[in-house]
Parts: sequence; C-alpha cells; structure tokens
Amino acid sequence: MPQSALQTLKAGVAGVGVMGRNHARVLAEVRDVDLTTIFDPDAVTGQGVADLYGAEAVTTAEAFVDAGLDCAVVATPNRFHADLGVALLEKGVHVLVEKPIAPTVQDAQRMIDAAKANGRVLMVGHVERFNPAVETVRRAIADEDVISIQVTRVGPFPPRMGEVGVVIDLAVHDIDIIRHLTGSEITEVQPQLARTRAEREDTALLQFRLENGVIAHITTNWLTPYKTRTLQVATRGKFVVADLITRQVTEYFGQQADGSYSTRMLNSWPAEPLKLELEAFVHAIRTGEPPAVTGQDGLKNLEVALRCLGE
Repeated sequence: MPQSALQTLKAGVAGVGVMGRNHARVLAEVRDVDLTTIFDPDAVTGQGVADLYGAEAVTTAEAFVDAGLDCAVVATPNRFHADLGVALLEKGVHVLVEKPIAPTVQDAQRMIDAAKANGRVLMVGHVERFNPAVETVRRAIADEDVISIQVTRVGPFPPRMGEVGVVIDLAVHDIDIIRHLTGSEITEVQPQLARTRAEREDTALLQFRLENGVIAHITTNWLTPYKTRTLQVATRGKFVVADLITRQVTEYFGQQADGSYSTRMLNSWPAEPLKLELEAFVHAIRTGEPPAVTGQDGLKNLEVALRCLGE
C-alpha cells in the first residue's frame, strides 16, 4: 500500500552501533522524512544519538514498536532482527532490515510473511547494491555474455564482531552482488573455510556455479592488515575491474591476436551508497513498487551463506 507523497514519514532506527549511527545520520537528511525515534538498550548511547537529531530515545523494543512510526531501520544484532522486524511489520511499519536478513531461513520467512500479510515494505540492507561502482559494472556488462566473477573483500579483524564469521559479515555482500549482476541463482557451492584468530571462520574461499553457467569466486578474510574491495567480471568481449572503495572502474576490451588490448576508465558518479539505499526504501514506500532488495533477495543470500557454512 503506497504512502502519500505529501506525507512526511516518521522514521526510527533500532540499534545505534556503527551502522545504525550511519542510518540515523543519513535518514535525518532524506527529504520528507522525520527521524523521530532512536532505540538502543544502552540509554546513554541511544540518548546521545537521539540528541544529535532532535529525536526521542527509547530503551525497549516495545516502546519502539509503539512509537507511531511509518518506517524503521532495524540495525540491531542479527539475532534480534526477526522478532523486532515482525513486530514492526504487524504494527503497520515499513521495515529496512540490515543484512543478513535474519540468523535462520525460518526467521527470514517469518519477516517476509509478515510484510506480505500487512501490506508493508520489507527491504534488506545490502548496501553494496547501491555502490556506484557496482552499478557502473552492471551497465558495462549488460549486453555481454558473462563467464566469471571474482570478488575480493578482505581486511583487518573488526573488534565489534562476535556472533558471526566472515561469511555472514562480509561474503554475504558479494553473494548478493553476484546474484544481482547475473540475474541468476547460485546452484553449486564449494566453500573452503579456516579459523585462525576468531571464534568463527575468519578466512573463506568460496566457489560457485550459477544456473546460467557463470562461475564465481569470493575471497574474504579478517587477516589482511588493510581493506581491499575489488570486483572483476570476465565476459566474452571484455574484462571489467572495479575498486569498490575508490569506485574506480576500468574496462579492458578489443583484445587482438597479438595479445594487446584497449582500456578505458568508466565513470562512476559520486554518491553515498547508504543514501541511495535509504532513498530507494522511501521510494518503495511512496510508490508501492517492490523494493530494490526484497525480503526474498535477503532470504536467498542467507540460504547461500548458510550452505557455505554447512548449516
């Protein structure tokens, strides 16, 4: 059910850790959205963020659900996504839930069912979908016969991590990118995992085959002392390389018999992916159109990630 374009949307953010704080900052800048409520069980943390934006701070999920919101971002720890998301959806609140959608397939399905039953938008926060470099790559390969995709997403260990390993925290981004770029589903999974410094896996080499025959590979870890985020796509006609941090995209094409080829830089417009994501969420609310990243997308990404973990 679309919401009137004339109505200012009352918005809230649940969980104001690193990602939740960013959501609050950007939501406060989105046109015709009023950030009214911040929920965090830590009263000092929640109040500190609420004060920045003239919002009210609450410390319980019940108070957040009853805050009279039109839409909400759920950026709590993953184990709380489903219960809070379902409660909000049943209250008539549109929900953007941070990735991964939920800890289990059953929890993800509960959220999808609640959104459908209540006619609300459920969008999943796979923010790399909105990285301008990813969109530039998608356009560059739109009419190409894709052969393979390789993604490298590595960096140092994040002290905030405790519940999940690199597959759920990092690789799920790239599972989504692979599905998005190919428009196909992952059918075969060949994971290699290692645990060296963390309680969960901190190194993963993941190989996939998709329904349309494309092969893909993800390299991810928490062992590299610096962040690298690269995307490489090989097609029959070109090779496209993107740095997802600098958003520089290079296309190699026109290979000759002697092995030489031409190169060109592709323009990637300057835009904050999180702002594009939240604007897409609001657009879905306003128009009634399916969100850019649906609950079903989030479920499929989660299913692949859990298969990589043998769960």
